[in-house]
Amino acid sequence: MLGARAPYERLPYFFSDQYDVGMEYTGHAAQGDEVVIRGDLAAREFIAFWLRGGRVEAGMNVNVWDAGDDIKALVAASEAVDAQRLADPAVALGELLPAGAREA
Repeated sequence: MLGARAPYERLPYFFSDQYDVGMEYTGHAAQGDEVVIRGDLAAREFIAFWLRGGRVEAGMNVNVWDAGDDIKALVAASEAVDAQRLADPAVALGELLPAGAREA
């Protein structure tokens, strides 16, 4: 901006609270991306991830709190993840991050 040659690297983000549903969305999904669900859709407590080429392009946590930083780090890392492990709530999201991604 204003002649600077620095790239704009901020990830798209929004949040919404509607009655008993709170959600946060980070990244940018596209039509055709693979959707991976982690959690319980029926209970409205889940995280949805959009993958392209095995990389997390976007994530939305619905009534799951304290996951925003890990979702942001997974999107920003732009590295392939194991979709089965991503869907498994027994696997901590931090375990899926590449070394050093948390500090980004």
